[in-house]
Amino acid sequence: MLKKPLIAATAALTLSAGASVAEDIEIVFVGKNTGNPYFDSLTQGFVDACEVIACNFEFVAPATAEATSQIPFLEAQIQRGVDVIAISPNSPDALNQVFQSASDAGIIVLTVNGDITGNEQYRDATILPTDFTKVGADQIEMVGSLIGYEGEIAILSATTEAPDQNFWIEGMNETIANDPKYANMTLVATVYGDDQPEKSTTEMEALLSNFPNLKGVIAPTTVGIAAAAQVVQSRGIADQVKVTGLGLPSEMREFIKDGTVEGFQLWSPYNEGWLASHFAVGLKNGTMTNEVGATFEVPNLGTITINEGNSINTQSALTTFNADNIDDFDF
Repeated sequence: MLKKPLIAATAALTLSAGASVAEDIEIVFVGKNTGNPYFDSLTQGFVDACEVIACNFEFVAPATAEATSQIPFLEAQIQRGVDVIAISPNSPDALNQVFQSASDAGIIVLTVNGDITGNEQYRDATILPTDFTKVGADQIEMVGSLIGYEGEIAILSATTEAPDQNFWIEGMNETIANDPKYANMTLVATVYGDDQPEKSTTEMEALLSNFPNLKGVIAPTTVGIAAAAQVVQSRGIADQVKVTGLGLPSEMREFIKDGTVEGFQLWSPYNEGWLASHFAVGLKNGTMTNEVGATFEVPNLGTITINEGNSINTQSALTTFNADNIDDFDF
């Protein structure tokens, strides 16, 4: 996992790589929604990669993360005739028709940071930060370790349609139900803040009101965990309710420093953009093959393997952030 950007950061989200513009590969990344700082780091990975390899890059995103809100942005890129569409999908199935249209037009479709589970045939490959099949269990272990493996817990997620969060939540439910280690833990509620700070705050406050014996909250979304931590901090109840989940070190540093949050997890979103750019350019220029079992080299990441289902991971496991290491990371 990269602790810092590989190359000096640039503020531009639309750029040309240099002299051979006519030959450059056009990559567009469609984010879940605007105003989500998680995607700033991921986007910077694309930006920096396209400064050193032959690609032009643009970031676009809808204002909100509804299931169909990305469709007009996808249709616009198909009309433009870009080479590669990378997308963090807001739905596992609402985008299938437009993905098919992109493929029919010869556009490479990559899902990034989340997949269209059950509809993988509509994209070429998926770039995931880590093995998503382990995230749910890892999050249950994280919150369990904070509450002594006993008591009520809740989940504060993104949107009801978010495919990655829903996949992790399924894993959380299965882990609690089937692993005797967590027999004394009870999942009392799953609520959705729509990846909006205000709604996430409201949902967190409602959890505390509705479940006075709540011991822990998992927020597998950077917006949600920051909102949940803010509520706990303002109420001064960090000793009563443990907040964890998936967050950005830059946003969670304050809460780690003052003891509001003891630990949370994530990966490097920057690495996803960096890897996706190299892979997309390799596919387009024929230097890489999109076949299960194939390997390729990515600068600063090493040897990358294409896994079953044309899934590619940027790191093997989640990174846990706490007071011991939070200052080592700047994304």
